[in-house]
Amino acid sequence: MALKRNTRVDASFSVSSMTDIVFLLLIFFLVTSTLINPNALKLLLPRSTGQVNAKATVSVSIKDWGDDVYTYHVNGAQEPLSYEAVEDELVTLLSSEEDPTFSIFSDQSVPVGEVVQIMNIAKRNHYKVILATQPE
Repeated sequence: MALKRNTRVDASFSVSSMTDIVFLLLIFFLVTSTLINPNALKLLLPRSTGQVNAKATVSVSIKDWGDDVYTYHVNGAQEPLSYEAVEDELVTLLSSEEDPTFSIFSDQSVPVGEVVQIMNIAKRNHYKVILATQPE
């Protein structure tokens, strides 16, 4: 009896499952990268070598629109607040905090005087302030 065995190994494989995994990873990283940025406003922050590890629960953004027009946004809200309303909003948001701290996100083109006004709010209410910068 002459029995022949078919023992040839097929060297091909399907890459469809690999592409599925790559697309799932791509979607995962796209979704998570949008969650990293807490600031909804596009600001050009000043550069700095020193970074603070403290976490602030509230943020105040100062946006420069040109022609000496500046808007204040609390927690990245699209609707701007007046300077007087910023203090009231900060007091409301930070009243329950044990160690009240907020961060200031300011465009590079915003004058220092506008930033100092927000810092004065912190001094009056005994809050800690973090000035946000971009690493160099």
